[in-house]
Amino acid sequence: MSAADAPAAVDLRDFKSALIVKPSSLGDIVHALPAVRFIKQAHPHLKLRWIVNSEWAPLVEGCPFVDEVIAFPRKSFRGITGGFRWLGWAARWNRARREPPEIVLDFQGLLRSALIAYARGADWITGMSDAREGASRFFDQVVAVDAQAHAVERSLALARACGVSAPAVEVVFDLPEGSAPDAFDAATPFVLLHPWSRGADKSLAPEALRTLCECLAGVRVVVVGVSGAAAPAAGGRLVDLTNLTTLPQLVWLMRRARACVSVDSGPMHLAAAVNDRTLGIHTWSDPRRVGPWNSAAWVWKAGRIAHRGEFSAGECARDARVTEADARRIADFVLGTLTA
Repeated sequence: MSAADAPAAVDLRDFKSALIVKPSSLGDIVHALPAVRFIKQAHPHLKLRWIVNSEWAPLVEGCPFVDEVIAFPRKSFRGITGGFRWLGWAARWNRARREPPEIVLDFQGLLRSALIAYARGADWITGMSDAREGASRFFDQVVAVDAQAHAVERSLALARACGVSAPAVEVVFDLPEGSAPDAFDAATPFVLLHPWSRGADKSLAPEALRTLCECLAGVRVVVVGVSGAAAPAAGGRLVDLTNLTTLPQLVWLMRRARACVSVDSGPMHLAAAVNDRTLGIHTWSDPRRVGPWNSAAWVWKAGRIAHRGEFSAGECARDARVTEADARRIADFVLGTLTA
């Protein structure tokens, strides 16, 4: 059946198992968790499997509503022979255990995820209308979503299209407790700072980062993230864990921080999901669409700190970097509001 001929909704009671296709990235996986939780609550009979990139699997492992986590070895498909390795993996994937009839819910909406869904050979594939790279051609059902809406809301829309009640006000992010970094002093309070992002022009400039750390010198600051740069030398109260934490350790630190400050990135969404005292820093990105979902979290955008929904369209369209003066104001907010 083509996507154009598909009904407006499917009845999940007609299926015995459901495959969640959301391989990446960190923030996107966090955003899909509430919708998948609603699906399992509404249909506890469903055997829920989630296929996820190997590096992000710890985010899903242990979720009470996921019956099986399947690690997708995406990195092994790189290089000139990667296509052949993919074909071998796809053949094994098609034969992997399942409880038919099975439905695939593609929360990713990219060609890669569509191929994963198609190679599975399931009875039905449902995806969203904002899918890219021609992914929707593989869907049996296309769920209409607002491409400008937040990723959490788009994921909830897919659940609703399957007949599941998914109220946005009851969102829960089921994330692991995490594990403590080796020899970490958990008794001394700290502010967690994540200043780097893979996204272009999202990371804090060295001068702004140095100023922010200097202005936070009165508290213990733990710097985390993946970067070729190092945290600035800012006295004995700064703990540099750059490139030194696993994903479970990052979650553990975020849960226990007095406050989390992060540039727009996957870790920002992770922090906001486990800690209400989170401040996300947005340079060119629109916080209304890609900001922290948590209504208690704060956002720095265009020189102002407010909640995600309090910024105007004009502010969200601005491309503004954090200056040294902005870094001082952010430090004042952290000390005066977030850790007060």
